[in-house]
Amino acid sequence: MTLSAAPRTSSDLRIPTVNGAYETAEKSLTGRIFNIQRFSLNDGQGIRTMVFFKGCPHRCPWCANPESMSPRIQTIKRQAKCLNCRTCLQDPQECPSGALEYVGEDITLSVLMSRLLKDEVFFRSSGGGITLSGGEVLMQPVFARELLKELQGLGIHTAIETAGDVPLDHLLSVADRCDQVLFDFKIMDATLARTVLNMNQPRVLENFQALIKRDVKVLPRVPLIPGYTLTQENLRQILDFLKPFNLNEIHLLPFHKYGEAKYPLLGKSYSMHKTPVPDAVTLAPLRAMAESDGYTVTMGG
Repeated sequence: MTLSAAPRTSSDLRIPTVNGAYETAEKSLTGRIFNIQRFSLNDGQGIRTMVFFKGCPHRCPWCANPESMSPRIQTIKRQAKCLNCRTCLQDPQECPSGALEYVGEDITLSVLMSRLLKDEVFFRSSGGGITLSGGEVLMQPVFARELLKELQGLGIHTAIETAGDVPLDHLLSVADRCDQVLFDFKIMDATLARTVLNMNQPRVLENFQALIKRDVKVLPRVPLIPGYTLTQENLRQILDFLKPFNLNEIHLLPFHKYGEAKYPLLGKSYSMHKTPVPDAVTLAPLRAMAESDGYTVTMGG
């Protein structure tokens, strides 16, 4: 059953101002995003539109969206388009060839909603919806929460992707406004997680437990990264942690290099350049491990 029969209702988003009065959030609330990706068939049910939020507290070496790491609006240069102007203003708005581009934009809730609702027919015909990703969407909890509230008011299925390493009140305030939380587990060893990823792993586990207690629909996911998470020991720790919650589905996300070309555009080096993409033989034992624990396993999200 799709959402095609869901009623379309209006919502009057109102937030308190400094003096205690209220004004519409459409006029005042702003978020920072770096991409809107349409017609996604992963990251939630049905046909989805992905909204990628700028900023992330972690530094995963394998990150496919390195432009998401900094919360700042950045400028990239595509050298192949450059005309080598004698005087370069270093301004994307003035660049005659489009070699210079901004990465990131500040957008109001009303403008973002108008863009997202262009895809509404696909959501309703496929049972799809909107997924908020990043970066780490929970670095902008107020904007994310109000966006999800507006979408839910229209009967549109909503989801977020998160690593869960945020203050609990940020997590719960947003999770309460979405239909599903796609929750990534990475390095389970707390010391390695802190050293390699800048991740507070004990907080991640506590936050996951809090979501379960809140009766939030949570889907665990595990990126399988050679040299980091693609080990039976790491996956066994994840599965053992999940066992008491009686979940029946898990997504395993094999390493890929789709984001490699973005790194030099941002002046960054890609440390995973020589890391091989795992083949089916390498992945099979991990899938079998999850299936033997009773999970329905989806490879690739």
